[in-house]
Amino acid sequence: MLVLRLLNVVAPAYFLCISLVTFVLQIFVFIPSMFRDPSTTPLFSPGLLHGALFLFLSANALGNYVLVIQSSPEDLGKDLNLGKGAEVADWLDGSRSPGSALPSTHFCRLCARVTQRHDHHCFFTGNCIGSRNMRNFIMFCLYTSLACLDSLVAGMAYISATLSMSFADPLAFLTLLPHSISQFFSGALLSSEMFVILMLYLWLGIGLACAGFCCHQMLLILRGQTRYQVRKGMVVRARPWRENLQEVFGKKWLLGLLIPVLNVESNYRRQKEK
Repeated sequence: MLVLRLLNVVAPAYFLCISLVTFVLQIFVFIPSMFRDPSTTPLFSPGLLHGALFLFLSANALGNYVLVIQSSPEDLGKDLNLGKGAEVADWLDGSRSPGSALPSTHFCRLCARVTQRHDHHCFFTGNCIGSRNMRNFIMFCLYTSLACLDSLVAGMAYISATLSMSFADPLAFLTLLPHSISQFFSGALLSSEMFVILMLYLWLGIGLACAGFCCHQMLLILRGQTRYQVRKGMVVRARPWRENLQEVFGKKWLLGLLIPVLNVESNYRRQKEK
């Protein structure tokens, strides 16, 4: 438990540090060195367009990241019916059955909070993912993967121009790291260039992980399930996939796709409960 609590503090700091490093490399290294075309107008220069795209992806990723943290499940726990004489602490040792509570509610030991439609505890946000912040979590994963992909492509272009190498061969990227390590220790490679190469593999790993999380989460949403329900073997009432999507994303899903907005329960669910 101590290790998990420590990870709950270190992981968000690690993510913010990686985000800051990525922003500095993109704005102050990749864009100034890769986009130098005086023949184009400043308004439509490739550097400005690429910078605007990266800022859009980064703003959505960080904006939804903050909203996931702010959408705390603590308020939901105050309104749950835990049963007569039941306390939240009773959920820790399983001495009380949450049958009288809302479906799929769960008490998290790390958060010390009750989450409605609990899915999982995200260490990179230090918060549980549930009904209030599920959409923001999916948008966070989506835009983080896109921002990592954008940084990966820009970084590969920078390394290709700096080291005069080509990535036309698919194996060139796989063999880049071992060759770079040998060149670095032999003194043929600068520390700044080695750092960018290491960041390429980090962006690839984070991008693939976030894309996998996003795809897996969307599959569960289409089925009307959460990870907690799958792990506990809970039976979920079958519903049309459109209703499941609308329950999570609401009717104004396009607004949440373009800008970070707070994820609240959809009007569809409220009307259905009435």
